Amino acid sequence: MSSNTSHSNLQIEAFREQILGAAKANSPLSIEGGGSKAWYGNPNVFTKLSTRSYSGILEYQPEELVITACAGTPLKEIEAVLAEKNQVLAFEPPHFGEHATFGGVIASGLAGPGRISTGNLRDYVLGSRIMDGKGQDLSFGGKVMKNVAGYDVSRLLPGSMGTLSLLLEASVKVLPKPASTATIRCYISQEKALRVLNEWAGQPLPLSASCWIGKPGQDGELTIRLAGAIAAVNAAIPLLNAAIDATELDPAIAQTFWSDLREQRLAVFNNLQSTDTLYRLALPAACAPLTIENSVGEIVLEWHGQQRWIKAPGDDATFANLKRIAHTHGGHASRFKQGSNLDPNNQRFTLLSEQSHSVALEAVQARLRAAFDPAGVFATKRLP
Repeated sequence: MSSNTSHSNLQIEAFREQILGAAKANSPLSIEGGGSKAWYGNPNVFTKLSTRSYSGILEYQPEELVITACAGTPLKEIEAVLAEKNQVLAFEPPHFGEHATFGGVIASGLAGPGRISTGNLRDYVLGSRIMDGKGQDLSFGGKVMKNVAGYDVSRLLPGSMGTLSLLLEASVKVLPKPASTATIRCYISQEKALRVLNEWAGQPLPLSASCWIGKPGQDGELTIRLAGAIAAVNAAIPLLNAAIDATELDPAIAQTFWSDLREQRLAVFNNLQSTDTLYRLALPAACAPLTIENSVGEIVLEWHGQQRWIKAPGDDATFANLKRIAHTHGGHASRFKQGSNLDPNNQRFTLLSEQSHSVALEAVQARLRAAFDPAGVFATKRLP
């Protein structure tokens, strides 16, 4: 037995002991990797279960487009290894800090600008190894797309925020880096931006990402990224530029912009006032501009308008109004980040019970949690 294998087995046993001890003491555990997203979701003060020591890339098959790693593996380590083979995590997960981990990426379920063209994180999870609330070491799925045994179980983990089980390892699909990329920019109204983006999304154009930043009722900055075959990108640039009077950005400036958008370093995300909240609205495709008071200031539209960021007062009335607006359009809202003077115990997410199309899922969610975690070891309420 190698020293690495011996160390891994000892770490697994340590996880099991901590989980069984928590179950016996009826004291939940809050799973944490690098802590870069500790602010995300409902807060809790439960004992931490750290995955940082369970780290390492277990297997990487560039020719099969699959990488398998431990939950505590630094995200930047995985991205560096992929870059050597000219491959990427196509859903562009945000780091939100230097110490982001592979497990944290999956648990948070967050995706970056490329999600609109390449799919969500959940679409890339092929298999997983977990430890449930009874200390059982379980494996689901596989390392190639054709092996679908238990595939849906692995897809439950993205976005579960550590409230279902402890993720030990995961296999995810990776993709080759696009042969060519280009970014164009123009200034147009939100209405026109949404119209052209949804028109172009239905055409054979290499649209990779989009972002509109501006105030309701005014012209704003529309930035569009193209990615794909060299010929396809080169052909699309003059066509789109002519349609919206856009210009192409310098590649270095474009790269910085998309990185800053993914990590929320743009000015529009900064300077969150102590009583303000950054709200995230998830909406269906082709959703029109929303009726929102002008007092919200600048808003950000990503994913051709399917993800919208609004900085507004953090009171319950404002949240209730945004949830109502999102629900009217078939979407939902969340308090993504809160100002320092707001109650940390504020509900952050739209509840399943608040929407007619999701209320039936409450019973499904309860059954899942009872099956994976009957003693409530992971019942931190970080995700309602």
